[in-house]
Amino acid sequence: MRINFNVPPYTGKEFEYIKECVENQKICGDGPYTAKDNEWIEKKTGVHKALLTTSCTHATEMSAILMDIKEGDEVIMPSYTFVSTANAFVLRGAKVVFVDIRPDTMNIDENLIEKAITPRTRAIVPVHYAGVACEMDTIMDIAKRHGLYVVEDAAQGVMSTYKGKALGSIGDFGNYSFHETKNYSMGEGGALLLRDETFADDAVIIREKGTNRTLYKLGKVDKYSWISPGSSYLPSDMNAAYLYAQLQMADEINEDRMDHYNRYMSELKPLEEKGLIELPYVPKECVHNAHMFYIKCKDFEERKGLIEYLTGHDILPASHYVPLHSSKAGLKYTEFFGEDRYTTKESERLLRLPMYYRLTNDDLDEVVMRIREYYRFT
Repeated sequence: MRINFNVPPYTGKEFEYIKECVENQKICGDGPYTAKDNEWIEKKTGVHKALLTTSCTHATEMSAILMDIKEGDEVIMPSYTFVSTANAFVLRGAKVVFVDIRPDTMNIDENLIEKAITPRTRAIVPVHYAGVACEMDTIMDIAKRHGLYVVEDAAQGVMSTYKGKALGSIGDFGNYSFHETKNYSMGEGGALLLRDETFADDAVIIREKGTNRTLYKLGKVDKYSWISPGSSYLPSDMNAAYLYAQLQMADEINEDRMDHYNRYMSELKPLEEKGLIELPYVPKECVHNAHMFYIKCKDFEERKGLIEYLTGHDILPASHYVPLHSSKAGLKYTEFFGEDRYTTKESERLLRLPMYYRLTNDDLDEVVMRIREYYRFT
């Protein structure tokens, strides 16, 4: 496509940093650039510890291991999310319990969570869709009163905040993604954020295949051994080097994306005012990161027509999640508590528009022009 949905971010320093890794013969995990990335995340979010991982999926799996999720446990989350959010807990034998979303933010409806809690419930997993925060005060209050963990799926939330707090730093665990589709990328990658020191030592062991190899590298033990269940969750330092080039320019990348977001919002507002589409909503207590810009069509058929119209003009938009409870695995491993009033209906209307660092105004304006043409609006 001439105008792609996504172009991975690139600043110009990536190859220089990767070359440094190669020349210094340090390309495996937990090298100098991994340390730089961890430090950047810790300073930016205020968490006790951040650990770069091979993916947000693996960061979530680490959260489940740290909580000692077992067969028969239950975890509450929205069905409108990526499969990894559920898989991390299903792999541990837990049942995933979905509740409906809010149609304004596409986030979990905080008012439906408490009724879904049973004696088997262990955690609540809010997903910050499009980098816009869930209603975290309510969720944290529910978790505190019921003795539950909170795992923030902040895959899309790097640089976003809720009432001044970084997403990923509010719950017991936070999980970031640095996939190529995210605002900051290392190709494949993620990070586990630990709000306090409670799980820090165990997390380091789990991330190093369940061994105390980190202590060995620090000279605190003369050989390392198997301590607990774990896996190889460390990314290559070359991947970390690629990411660091972008973290150094995080503010510039964020500002660039916000300019795109605001331009879309301004140019498409007349369509919303005529009742033809709906635009994203951001609660006043949230500062988002322009991870995506989406519109909502009237229904599935209208969206299908718009996708065909845009792709016919060399523009690639994208729909998003098919609700997990309607999938083959969802029918087997999950339960939808209460009524699916909005999850399916809203997911079938939502369409994401091209959004990436250094998207040109000319390309963005053409996307807007074609959408206006589709709705015959001038």
